[in-house]
Amino acid sequence: MANSSGAEARRLHDADIEATAWRRWGPYLSDRQWGGVREDYSPGGDAWSYLTHDHARSRAYRWGEDGIAGFSDDKQQVCLALAMWNGNDPILKERYFGLTNSEGNHGEDVKEYWFHVDGTPTHSYMKMVYKYPQREFPYNDLVATNAGRDRRSFEYELLDTGIFGEDRYFDIAIEYAKDGPEDILARITVANRGPDPAMLRLLPTVWFRNTWSWDEGAPRPILREQDGAVKLEHPELGERWWTVIGDHPLIFTENETNNERLFGGTNRTPYVKDAFDRYVVQGEKEAVNPEKSGTKAAADIALEVPAGGETIIRVMISEEPRRPGEEAFDAIFEARRSEADQFYADILHPDLREAERKITRQAVAGLLWSKQYYEYDVERWLAEHGQDTLGGSGIRNGEWYHLSASDVFSMPDTWEYPWFAAWDLGFQAVALATVDLGFAKNQIDLLLSRRYQHPNGQIPAYEWNFGDVNPPVHAWATYLIYELDKARNGRADHAWLERTFHKLAKNFMWWVNRKDVDGRNIFQGGFLGLDNIGVFDRSAPLPTGGHLDQADGTAWMALYAQTMLSIALELSATDPVYLEQAQTYFEHFAWISVAVNHAAAGEGMWDEEDGFFYDLLRMPDGSTRRLKVRSMVGLLPLAAATVYQPRLIENRPELVKGVLEFAERHPIVREMIEPGLAPGPHGERLLALFEKTRLRRILARLLDENEFLGPYGIRSVSKHHAEHPFEFPVGDRTYGVTYQPAESDSGMFGGNSNWRGPVWFPVNALMIRALLNLYVGYGDEFTVECPTGSGHQMTLFEVAREISDRLTRTFVPDENGNRPCHGGQAIFASEHWKDHILFAEYFHGDNGAGLGAAHQTGWTGLVAVFPNLFAGLTGRELLDNGMAGVLRREPEGRTS
Repeated sequence: MANSSGAEARRLHDADIEATAWRRWGPYLSDRQWGGVREDYSPGGDAWSYLTHDHARSRAYRWGEDGIAGFSDDKQQVCLALAMWNGNDPILKERYFGLTNSEGNHGEDVKEYWFHVDGTPTHSYMKMVYKYPQREFPYNDLVATNAGRDRRSFEYELLDTGIFGEDRYFDIAIEYAKDGPEDILARITVANRGPDPAMLRLLPTVWFRNTWSWDEGAPRPILREQDGAVKLEHPELGERWWTVIGDHPLIFTENETNNERLFGGTNRTPYVKDAFDRYVVQGEKEAVNPEKSGTKAAADIALEVPAGGETIIRVMISEEPRRPGEEAFDAIFEARRSEADQFYADILHPDLREAERKITRQAVAGLLWSKQYYEYDVERWLAEHGQDTLGGSGIRNGEWYHLSASDVFSMPDTWEYPWFAAWDLGFQAVALATVDLGFAKNQIDLLLSRRYQHPNGQIPAYEWNFGDVNPPVHAWATYLIYELDKARNGRADHAWLERTFHKLAKNFMWWVNRKDVDGRNIFQGGFLGLDNIGVFDRSAPLPTGGHLDQADGTAWMALYAQTMLSIALELSATDPVYLEQAQTYFEHFAWISVAVNHAAAGEGMWDEEDGFFYDLLRMPDGSTRRLKVRSMVGLLPLAAATVYQPRLIENRPELVKGVLEFAERHPIVREMIEPGLAPGPHGERLLALFEKTRLRRILARLLDENEFLGPYGIRSVSKHHAEHPFEFPVGDRTYGVTYQPAESDSGMFGGNSNWRGPVWFPVNALMIRALLNLYVGYGDEFTVECPTGSGHQMTLFEVAREISDRLTRTFVPDENGNRPCHGGQAIFASEHWKDHILFAEYFHGDNGAGLGAAHQTGWTGLVAVFPNLFAGLTGRELLDNGMAGVLRREPEGRTS
């Protein structure tokens, strides 16, 4: 994506260079705070059951807040969101509803429909749409029906209940616009899509996160009515004014737990967190504070919306009391929306088709809406569990007492995954770097900061178990973000790269010391984010005893070594001391390459008969067996293919000499890496875990439509296993893997994630990266059949573009308006749904339907990168300019 010089670009510049607080306010409120680890104070760690959806309206949260279309400051001190009631629901709609892990046949599934429509990186303009039914929301039906279905059945979704029949629902569009860093305007447009007039109670809400109930004597902020508005007084944020334009009654309560309702206890005050639910739904007028003060306030707006009509409500929070007229209010929105249009016009390539342009913009919007404030002081959390000794407690995250989080993160999504996940964050940072380099760099910095990275070098995985192991993609993300930054701004941020390199080096050595059981340059790592892809639970003791040598774990480390070599070479341009480290990382990669390909006595992961990489099971008696599952595990060695440009080599004769001497000393190394020692078509050097012959064999399977190449991307398990399941008997039990294009029937890791056939965007992105690097290394002369058996030859550049096109096609509507990602649901092609896209966690391997978390734009947001990268790009341009040159492209295809 190219440079932008408009108003939004200036705001980004001012935020990064001038420290103007344009990012202070944003959509940092979670979609779900209940049912999570941080709020779990149960003896057994049953987070989903400890604080339920039913409890959420009445219990003050400890570590965060949630709400519909929420906005807050970057410490979540003041929160803004929307509540509503259709006159039929049993409770006030203040937060989205979904199932817990044990309630559904696939678990952890939200049962609502909302769409992230637009957004800018500084959140100067944001828009989303929530579809609120007019009939009674079927809470009990959703739970009961899903409970009656097994893992082989589809989930029972909100659409399946028929509640949207006859279009009896409201489209509630929520827009935010900034009139300065601290003045936030909200415009709520309620459209009645049904055939009859419909009533709606709308409650724009403002409240303080409860930071006072946990510490005796902690200062308590206050909201009070003044001159028809709400005055906010906060000990840290100071004064603010919250105003609803028009004459609407204001109601007040406290953001404190209703102990009486939940636990039969005593309340400090009669005005508690669930007061608005009781006031609106139950008609309890005494539930709200008649003194018009508290820590939570709302405007109670009763609407009668005509059939096909709409009503607009305008709200704002500002540093000074303001009450602009409707025309002036709306003019600010029009200005911000126009600036958003200009921002995307500047950064999107003009060759993008209109459908791709809309997909890209909504994918970016999803990434931007999925930012969230995240607080978790683990030492304090452990102490509140009665854990006095640091570490080794047996309590969740007991060895991570140093972790102290109080930051805005890019989340996978903010309902099913309202917590950061380490490898997700690497991919999200890359996608976000296309629009906001400053925030992308910040995300890498956070994970590697002393408050997060373990003193031993490990990067925290995710809050359910920080000590689990996610793939180490952070060096790759760091170097790509650095290259993007350098290309876009014409200057290299060596200081950031150097600072990050040293922290990554610490993590690299943690991997070397902890995840190479036998010291043979073959790595393990456990499930490595791939959940149930394996024959066994790879994070648990094996039923056979022994351990697994993992093809994916080893491939990740090969890519890690390659990338650290790239970074060291880049840093050596200004400091020759990094040449020694470059040599070290080269040697790490060389020995990994030897170990992966070692064929003696069946020791290697490469299987010559099948032409594929497999995990190697090491039995307690010393024997080995390859687990011949054709899966993403065996494709990931393809990802460890990196090109080094001549400029990184030619001016470093000491390194060239050291590499050649190392190869001469170790003939087995020279045999493995010799292809990478010879210059490519334009003087490049290519390091990979395979040579051309093996590459052709891997690609023959990758590009076979009866194996990995699906109509919408690369599948995570070969379709070959649909008719030929892999089975492994242990005692009286048989373990196995079959091709399952939709949901898995395995209960591993809760059974709510499936790598046994569907398409996942992050690993597809790494396949595309590898193919582009291999193309630069081998040039136009190297072609393969794509698809396998078609007789059609393609260069590797053309193969990469083909995979990108298939991934993008997941979201492109056909002539009838149906998008594959929506799984054939006709309503998504109808008038008021057709322009809204759901970016799911993963996708059906055969038909492209979205599966898993429905709003996980997260790493699926990578779809914002692919079409724009390939728009107007030719293989010749890539060969002539390399990837760095492509990153510097202006929209017309010129290089700057």
